[in-house]
Amino acid sequence: MDWKNEPAANRIIVALDCAPDEAIALGEQLAGHARWVKVGMTLYYAVGPSIVRQFHKLGFKVFLDLKLHDIPHQVYGAAASVAAAGADLMTVHAAGGTDMMSSAVKGARKGAADVDLDAERPTVCAITVLTSMDAAQLAAIGVQDEPAAEVERLAALAKESGLDGIVCSPKEAAQMRALLGEDAVIITPGVRPKGAALGDQSRVSTPKEAFEAGASHLVIGRPITRATDPVAAFDEIVASLSE
Repeated sequence: MDWKNEPAANRIIVALDCAPDEAIALGEQLAGHARWVKVGMTLYYAVGPSIVRQFHKLGFKVFLDLKLHDIPHQVYGAAASVAAAGADLMTVHAAGGTDMMSSAVKGARKGAADVDLDAERPTVCAITVLTSMDAAQLAAIGVQDEPAAEVERLAALAKESGLDGIVCSPKEAAQMRALLGEDAVIITPGVRPKGAALGDQSRVSTPKEAFEAGASHLVIGRPITRATDPVAAFDEIVASLSE
């Protein structure tokens, strides 16, 4: 994924974690403004692969965020299915280990080739530590490191496995840029404009802070999708990035 010369609007991924009818309505409003949408479990499990095609028809690139995590054989097959569905970007959990992550890359390559021999595979990124988790929640599942240290450990495994990048909170973006290099895809959820409610996020930053820290892409959902005017909210965020 060549992202470095893209305008700010093309580096914001709008998270459509809602019902299918609402997601399509939001897509129709945001078409021509946003370049990317995120389809997560809520939406994908409701309607399946057809939702990817619907957003492609509206002109979007699709981040299919299913956070695959299983034995390598299962993840290989799942990644092939995700690629065949037309996803432009997909995720796996780094906690699954290097064999599983490597299998995801191989599966994504096969799935894309099954549809079109000349097609590029989807960009594959690893989930490190969910942005809803803090040190206390990590400790509760047996991880004694602070979030930043755990993110670094998992990101190093993702790099070793041949993945294109990672997903982390904006608080770790600068550290990850130094670790992974200038070309890596670093996606940061947990991005909130000033004054926006935090919701279930724990480690957050503003859009401008996330970009300045080294994020390649920002995932922003509710501040846009629950706004009275989603297009105006999106455009306001884009404008804030050039202030």
